[in-house]
Amino acid sequence: MSPLAYLLSLPVRGYRLVFSPWVGHGCRFQPTCSAYALDALKHHGALRGGAMAAWRICRCNPWGGSGYDPVPGDNGKE
Repeated sequence: MSPLAYLLSLPVRGYRLVFSPWVGHGCRFQPTCSAYALDALKHHGALRGGAMAAWRICRCNPWGGSGYDPVPGDNGKE
């Protein structure tokens, strides 16, 4: 993970540590938006991964989609 991508992942990690236990587990997508954001930043870098994470968060609304939505280009390999 690039230094900028790592820097962008810190708020996501903070959300998962502090707020996620309080919000509950009612996510519309699988993997969750925070897991998606971390995977996108890890596999696609700060700019493209950050844009993908932002787009996913924008789609997470009552009129958006739901279901299985993995990070494109992520074959589950490290």
